[in-house]
Amino acid sequence: MLLKAALNSAIARLTAAQAGSPRLNAETLLMFALDCDRAYLFAHPERELTQQEQGRYQDAISQRASGVPAQYITGHQEFWGMDLIVSPAVLIPRPETEHVIEAALELVNSRRASSACIVDVGTGSGCMALALAKELPQAEIHATDTSAAALEIARANAARHGLDSRIHFHQTDLLHGFEPGAFDLVVSNPPYVGESEEDQVQLEVRKFEPRDAVFAGPTGLEVIGRLIPQAHAALKPGGVLIMEISGTIAESVKSLLANWSELRVLNDLQAIPRVAVATRNL
Repeated sequence: MLLKAALNSAIARLTAAQAGSPRLNAETLLMFALDCDRAYLFAHPERELTQQEQGRYQDAISQRASGVPAQYITGHQEFWGMDLIVSPAVLIPRPETEHVIEAALELVNSRRASSACIVDVGTGSGCMALALAKELPQAEIHATDTSAAALEIARANAARHGLDSRIHFHQTDLLHGFEPGAFDLVVSNPPYVGESEEDQVQLEVRKFEPRDAVFAGPTGLEVIGRLIPQAHAALKPGGVLIMEISGTIAESVKSLLANWSELRVLNDLQAIPRVAVATRNL
């Protein structure tokens, strides 16, 4: 089968399966099957695929048509300009989470605190810890997760990007075990979806991504409700907590942070409340 015909067939199959962005997914998975870039696809539409390549591509398309996220099929996802390994053990990094990094860098730069001590709580793939280690070479970076499998992925990502000596990984629940006042900055993308909202979450997220990384409990505030007091204890006076949230829980998060100072909620590019920033009182 010719490359162009294989691609068109895959687009039609993904469209029929109502998979999101069928052309983009078909191209991504063909690049994966052929181990090539997008320019190669466009430059060689008449190339004949080998049987092995056809089989690999058809298997990938079958998985995607059944709902498996393309990132879990290829094992990769980009975040903050870095190619990261992902697996079903970790939440797929999303562009919205980069707003947390932007807020953290703005804060560090405004305070001229390039050597800050920072912890990423619930690190998953390690995406936020790696981004901060990349941008802040003088900072001390820690990352926590309850999942040994997630930490294995995060450590692999750190090693791939030459950041393994910069990040200290800890298997623990949130901030359990850290000394009071250990950190200048706590960042987190905690689970914040309520089980009552489950029907509103994409099927492939519900079915394939780690449930504990998506759903917090009945209201969506259960993990954040535990994280806030732990962050208060772990932060130095004047230290800052930056969390990813959703518009659904934004007002409730503000209430939970009522005793903090300089509370701000930042919107994402779609004007949805996405990041909560609050300072521990002196």
